[in-house]
Amino acid sequence: MRPLRQSLLLILVLGLSASAQAQQQQGKNKKAKKDSVTQVDLVPHEAAPIFRAEEPVTFTLTSNFGRLRRDRKQDAPWRWASITVPDSAGATEEIPLQVKTRGIWRLTQCDFPPIRLDFKKSTVKHSLLAKLDKPKLVTHCRDNEDYEQYILQELQLYRVYNLLTKYSHRVRLARVTYADSGTGKVITTRYAILEEEPEALAYRVGGMLIKQKGGGPADLEPSGAAIFALYQYMIGNTDWSIAGLHNVEMIATDLGYIPVAYDFDFAGAVNTRYATVDPSLPIKRVRDRLYRGYCLPEESYGPTFDLFKAKKDSIYALYKDPIGRLLLGDRAKETLAYFDEFYETIGSPRDARREIMGRCLSGH
Repeated sequence: MRPLRQSLLLILVLGLSASAQAQQQQGKNKKAKKDSVTQVDLVPHEAAPIFRAEEPVTFTLTSNFGRLRRDRKQDAPWRWASITVPDSAGATEEIPLQVKTRGIWRLTQCDFPPIRLDFKKSTVKHSLLAKLDKPKLVTHCRDNEDYEQYILQELQLYRVYNLLTKYSHRVRLARVTYADSGTGKVITTRYAILEEEPEALAYRVGGMLIKQKGGGPADLEPSGAAIFALYQYMIGNTDWSIAGLHNVEMIATDLGYIPVAYDFDFAGAVNTRYATVDPSLPIKRVRDRLYRGYCLPEESYGPTFDLFKAKKDSIYALYKDPIGRLLLGDRAKETLAYFDEFYETIGSPRDARREIMGRCLSGH
């Protein structure tokens, strides 16, 4: 029996649902329990209200960015920062927090580092940022228009994913002014993505966040796994691994494990100038699609294709709404043409079998 399946059976035998366990954990100060297989995050983490709306939020983030740019190690320390946001009276309030650099590729390759924020709940309780804990702030890699557009293109892919499944990170577009406390000067103002935390996602969907690697097809809930893999194929993303939890969150439900995708800047639908393809894969460009999902029961594919077809008009509408219109030039048009190719594939039973079901991975 696979390790992840053992973990899920253990949870079910104990009769632990995410919501029930969350209630048991409230007001207690216990060490997280571990078994020999996995660690499960069951701490209550309610969804932040900031993700209930879509219009861009505006704030100023102040920190010593000269120092942050030198924090290139993955175990970088937390640094002082503050965020200035509008308050309910129309004025502004300054909220203290800590920030640190994060990531792997971007940490070493970008001029501007990706950032994780760390709020104290007491300081944000009555603000726009209420109930946020340690969210990611997906920032521009370089301070120019092209790299800012990549942020907007990636945001669109999160919005597409939200239309297809609740097992996806909610996001909010932010217009951020970055002020350097070391020099007293404003560095730049750019769009960024505020991303729902994985613990909050798990709590919102009534599941549990699993941190153990090694998941295979026998562990996965077929419908959720099919949506995950077909979505990755749709956007042309191959930069992920379920078994390795690379750009994947794993949520335990009473039906099985459901993978959740994140981090899409290497997807063909974004087509960043720095994106590359793993040389071990039989494709040469990030715009080339390759289905990398595990093989699932035959009956899982038809309903999944139908879901994507049913959502097509809503997906395309995202590229014509106020946020979609922030994409400059032909970016929206090129993305929709790229999606057209996907829909042609799943609309043809022969092509779908050849390019998708016929290329699935056994996981053995």
